[in-house]
Amino acid sequence: MKNPIHRFCPLVALSCTLAAPLAKADSYINFIRQVQVFSNAEWQVPVAQTGQQLSPLAIDPGGARFELWTVENSTLADYLLDHKYVGAYVPQASVVIETEDPYVTIPRTRADRPFTVTVTLNGMLSDPSAPLAARMVKILQHVQSYGNGVGVGLDREQATKLAEGYIGQNGTYVLNYPLTNLPGADRSKLRGEERITINSLPDYQAPESQLASKYVQVWPVADGSIAGIEDGDQLRFSTPTLTVTLNDLYPDSRTYAQIYKGSQSLGTVGAAVPGSAVIINDAIPHDRVLTIENWDQVIDSSGTWTLEVLTETPFGTDRLDYVSFSINRDLTLNGTVTTVE
Repeated sequence: MKNPIHRFCPLVALSCTLAAPLAKADSYINFIRQVQVFSNAEWQVPVAQTGQQLSPLAIDPGGARFELWTVENSTLADYLLDHKYVGAYVPQASVVIETEDPYVTIPRTRADRPFTVTVTLNGMLSDPSAPLAARMVKILQHVQSYGNGVGVGLDREQATKLAEGYIGQNGTYVLNYPLTNLPGADRSKLRGEERITINSLPDYQAPESQLASKYVQVWPVADGSIAGIEDGDQLRFSTPTLTVTLNDLYPDSRTYAQIYKGSQSLGTVGAAVPGSAVIINDAIPHDRVLTIENWDQVIDSSGTWTLEVLTETPFGTDRLDYVSFSINRDLTLNGTVTTVE
């Protein structure tokens, strides 16, 4: 009887499940690429949102790498969603990254928020006579900054290796990261990605190959400012034109200005200022500059008032800026009353 670790399948069944936002046929093109390890022969087949099919090429003894890609039609930006390596004897690995953001296409988080990586390994042999590639895998962590960009056209070969180790037992391993490990002086303004990769070990049949890999995108914390009025200003009957500058608004966030009577108090629910709402319906951060006029319509009495700018994200509601001012609309009439007899 042949040793089962030396068997391989000439064909494998391919299956994929694409995240809901990528399922729109008019927005994305999806495909699986097969790369033979020894010959470097490549073949790619289009795929729908879900389904399975046989691999386009037979699997060489050295194995093959399968890559799940999607391409956005409008920008031609491509995203590598998943990798799998299939060989004569290799462990099975999966990597799952979870954040507080429910976005399902590519895991993403904010520079000040935590994330969790779960690595699951199966199929490693405990027999000391088995090849090392059947008994152990390598785990790597890479980081790569986007600079001032959003990662389009990123050369991931330029990523920085942050850590490397080996795992020799099947099981599930949970790694908790309280914050991103991206480099940068201003920790609130980091943008880039962190990647966790599981590789096989090289042996006489195949070189070191990727078994599983996932990355999380990290976006900066938003900030904002209100210009046109100063804290402590005293107004009468008219209100000045305001300029609200918003930077790094998080993807799928809602930002708006509100006003309420009294001094500033975080968590107070006020009246929304007309024309101040900004909804970012995109997968990347955006900047905005707003001009707000005639906002006195929400002020109904004299006294101290507070105007503040809030942004709502999957991580909660944050205040970007505020200003408290007083307004006096009371009229004082001075006069005398006389009578003529």
